[in-house]
Amino acid sequence: MNVDRRSFIKTSGMFAAGSIVFPPVIQSDFDKQISGSVKSYLDHFEVSAEMLQKVIAAAMSKGGDYADLFFEHKKSNSLGLEDGKVNRAYSNIDFGVGIRVLKGDQTGFAYSETITLDAMLNAAKMAANIANSKNSFNPVGLKEKVPSNYYSIARKWEDVSVEDKVPFVQKINDKVFSLDEKVIKVNAFLSDETSYVMFYNSEGRLTYDYRPMISFGAVCIMQKDGKIENSYAARSFRKGFEWLTDDLVDELANEAVDRTNILFEATKPKAGEMPVVMGAGGSGILLHEAIGHTFEADFNRKGTSIFSDKMGKKVAESFVNIIDDGTLESNRGSINVDDEGNDVQKTYLVKDGVLNSYIHDRISAEYYGVAPTGNGRRESFRNIPLPRMRATYMEMGPHSKDDIISNVDYGVFVDNFSNGEVKIGAGDFTFFVKSGYLIEKGKLTQPIKDINIIGNGPQALADITMAASDYMIDNGTWTCGKDGQSVPVTCGLPTVLVKKLTVGGAI
Repeated sequence: MNVDRRSFIKTSGMFAAGSIVFPPVIQSDFDKQISGSVKSYLDHFEVSAEMLQKVIAAAMSKGGDYADLFFEHKKSNSLGLEDGKVNRAYSNIDFGVGIRVLKGDQTGFAYSETITLDAMLNAAKMAANIANSKNSFNPVGLKEKVPSNYYSIARKWEDVSVEDKVPFVQKINDKVFSLDEKVIKVNAFLSDETSYVMFYNSEGRLTYDYRPMISFGAVCIMQKDGKIENSYAARSFRKGFEWLTDDLVDELANEAVDRTNILFEATKPKAGEMPVVMGAGGSGILLHEAIGHTFEADFNRKGTSIFSDKMGKKVAESFVNIIDDGTLESNRGSINVDDEGNDVQKTYLVKDGVLNSYIHDRISAEYYGVAPTGNGRRESFRNIPLPRMRATYMEMGPHSKDDIISNVDYGVFVDNFSNGEVKIGAGDFTFFVKSGYLIEKGKLTQPIKDINIIGNGPQALADITMAASDYMIDNGTWTCGKDGQSVPVTCGLPTVLVKKLTVGGAI
């Protein structure tokens, strides 16, 4: 069942769930080509198949090679708790269509927040100006693409009231306070998002996606002997309301308290180059910042990435397999179709130590003569798609965590991060470590905190000398920024040993 757009907008500000209705059947010459699912999306956006074809024809009217329409309807809600009370609430509705025209590798783009035929035709004509020749375009028949379903849910967020959500934010606050008398403050949050997406292009492909998202977590602030520390725990998935449970509240509360407590005993290690053991899970930021961005194909086709001349070459030890995956069940980075209407897939970027694939959108895939990898992503209908990561992780290796740590005479073990960045051209990266441990003579000893790890992507990849069999995805609230656009992602890693990185610690 689907919510029609008018009902969706009408109920978005209400505490109680809105009505669920079956959309009416659109009468069209194309009825025989369109399934009930497509009809429901056409009805949701109040357009017809004929309107789509007229807009595409206008977009192609000046000789463009290709054009597409990206419809989006997104409802976002968030709750925030501070000082023991839910004192922040936010709700927003975003709605419109982005129209893109390609001429070679050049892009013409316009969007409209009004989905009427006249408004879409005007936007299409603006985007069409990327080309400058007369063209007679005959729309092709509709080719419906039924999307995959990597995030089936039981209860949609648009059916959930504020009263249903508030108790969970209150519970995590109360649980954190109950766990340790040193807790002086908790900031808790819960945000949910519902997106309806429909895509149509000049090749006749018509597809759609329903994209739920939930993020839930808390920041724990503690005081001991006049010293204040803070840390957090959070999870984010493409799941429904059924995901929120008391067990989840307990898990996050304990994690936030444990992460904060350890900081009271933490110091900074000596600064300098040393072996770095990256713990399983969140250390996947190494792949994301140091390697993933430099694998994005737009940087490589323009020759700005350090990896632009390394396709098919050995870049790591033979046990290293790095994947970008859009198909993980309910994962924050997963999508049923990408924002160019392409199938998503599990893509081996590095296979047995050899650079195997870049991260492609439509433009780069055509440039390299390969199929798109389902990585064309955009922040909203107001943006053009770019090659972007989804869930980027490394498969398990042949070693054990204990063996890896025992091989380090002096270094650091890190597993809790807050952010990072990379310079694409040189491949130099840095990321901030919230907490970890010093390694001395093969043992974890003193907790450490608040250090930077600095290195070079290709060199760090080549310097992974051991990898454990404890691969894990970090299901936190990771968000990736690129060219002013932010998209949800995840990352993962087994425990690995990087032979040498620069650690910014005590002088």
